[in-house]
Amino acid sequence: MLVVSAIFLGTEASGLETIYLAITPSKNFQHVIYPIAQEKGYMREEGIELKILIIGGTPSIQGLLAESIQFTVAGTSALIAAGKGAAPLKVVLAVNDKVHQWLLSKPAITSPMSLKGKRIVTGGAASSATFMLKQILARNGLDPNRDVAYIHQTGGNQLQALLAGAVDAAIVGVQERYIGVDAGMRELFFLGNEVKNSWGTLATSDRLIREQPKQVSSFIRAALKALRLIRQDREATIAAHVKFSRVDRSLVTRMYDDLIGTFTRNGTVDQETQENDLAIIRQIANVSEPLPIGRAYDFSFASAAERQLDQTGWRP
Repeated sequence: MLVVSAIFLGTEASGLETIYLAITPSKNFQHVIYPIAQEKGYMREEGIELKILIIGGTPSIQGLLAESIQFTVAGTSALIAAGKGAAPLKVVLAVNDKVHQWLLSKPAITSPMSLKGKRIVTGGAASSATFMLKQILARNGLDPNRDVAYIHQTGGNQLQALLAGAVDAAIVGVQERYIGVDAGMRELFFLGNEVKNSWGTLATSDRLIREQPKQVSSFIRAALKALRLIRQDREATIAAHVKFSRVDRSLVTRMYDDLIGTFTRNGTVDQETQENDLAIIRQIANVSEPLPIGRAYDFSFASAAERQLDQTGWRP
């Protein structure tokens, strides 16, 4: 697919530049920013013909490095690749300043200390949520490496394990959270309130930043237009995500109302958040050398886009 994509790269007859964006198959709520930017015409206003590819995180990173795509929503994967092998990739936009993950538990578990001696299912030994959970447990007086038993399970079946009684608690995403809570499980805590980290990050290559800065600027400006619409127009955002994800409208409405406060105002996060992100990345990548912020992030395009939109008085 990436080879086929590469064939069609370039400038279209309309004069618009074709940009390929990789979105993961999960089509999470934060990803709606890009279909909105496309359907509202924000990309075309910026001279871009956006092509959205639904592919996994790893192939999207390969596509960035091979220059067959220009952007991916797999920002964490890009930082891991940069941390492991100095891959020339950077995060250039953060849609959210809180991670969309929760720890659900059996009803009888009423506090973090109640997790002592219990079994927690995670999304994998090297997942960012696992390392964040360990930080949270340590702050609550537990030894995260001895006081709980981790069951590392990939494939998105963590909630099923909890509902079946095979484990005592589970790290879950947005939709699983609602299913679990509605089934009587306890929402022990929202990871986004416990650990300061970014979510919904967009990555590109150093080469694109260096050789096509106007293209990067245009793309980010269109994305910020969509971000402003999301924060201001509830109904338009809900309708767009229903169309994009095929998720039931009532569930999307619930997600919007719960998560709108996690969306950044200008596509950036502060230095403390970036440092916290990179501390997690070091653990996931299992590297001793720190990854400098300047090698991992470049929010200059988002900051410049915000100034430009403010100066022109742009509103959705």
